[in-house]
Amino acid sequence: MNADEENRSRLSGLFERVAAAKDRRIAVMGSMNVDYTVVTERLPQPGETVTGGPLQVLPGGKSANQAAAAGRLGAGVTMLGMVGSDDSGAFLIDQLKDARVDTSSIAAMEGPSGSTVITVDAAGENTIVYSAGANAQVSVDYVTSHSQAIQSAAVLGLCLESPLDAVIAAATVAHKAGIPVLLNDSPFLADLPADLIANTDILLVNEHEVAQLLGIDVDGSRTDIAYWRPVGEKLQGFGYSQAIVTLGSHGAVVLDGDRLSHVPALSVEAVDTTGCGDSFMGSVLAGTCAGLSLEDSAFMASYVAADAACGMGAQASYGSAWQVLEYFFPESR
Repeated sequence: MNADEENRSRLSGLFERVAAAKDRRIAVMGSMNVDYTVVTERLPQPGETVTGGPLQVLPGGKSANQAAAAGRLGAGVTMLGMVGSDDSGAFLIDQLKDARVDTSSIAAMEGPSGSTVITVDAAGENTIVYSAGANAQVSVDYVTSHSQAIQSAAVLGLCLESPLDAVIAAATVAHKAGIPVLLNDSPFLADLPADLIANTDILLVNEHEVAQLLGIDVDGSRTDIAYWRPVGEKLQGFGYSQAIVTLGSHGAVVLDGDRLSHVPALSVEAVDTTGCGDSFMGSVLAGTCAGLSLEDSAFMASYVAADAACGMGAQASYGSAWQVLEYFFPESR
């Protein structure tokens, strides 16, 4: 069996395990946004106007993206958070339902839903401006009133697009119930509160973020485990014995207790990188829910995220497990 056959067999087996665990639940608490996306030849400089293509209105929000990615892989997912009373709120809920995400715990409030304005250049790079809208109204009281949805989950996914006190409250509810919590420190916060660290189990960051978090220099082009061992020790001292550090085109490094491993990146022609990190996070949530190792979850996530880079938008670019397999291994049909 050659390397391609081994990877296809491994990925297919991991997807099967995710689908088999669909009766277990992932809870994702956080943001839902409408993404207003326009493609330009290049990103504008400060004060510069550039001409773009047609404006696209797409579903987004880091947490909603993560939930949708996991749902499209066949995992059972419950979304928690708030949308506005505008048409965007109904649109966001409908899109999550289309990804097979349970939306019954989402609350609606008067006012606008969250939104982002995204510019994507010809190379697939982007700039993003975020307006919180209803996401800013997610409160500790909301978390408390929906604690059952968290306590009945197998894993909780969190990022930092929601008010920090609500994020901490959700992590605390899960931690007290013995449920593992995966924290994506994004939008990046260098000064993570001690009670958030204490109540989260797995950290997901990129190489720039881990450098700032630990106050060290990190070379994201290095993939040898010996180089990353001191970083892993510092992460453990910081409070995380499980972590994934994504390295862009160089893959990811996985810390799982005393074990460190490197997961290679996949080479694709990127169309739009918006939401690729969220699809990676959603895949790791799906893997964790299914009882996969952190390394296997990151291996699976590398394929899902690379596939997402080949389409426009965030949720709009996410494929099912079968679609991801077909894209990378067309002979598997």
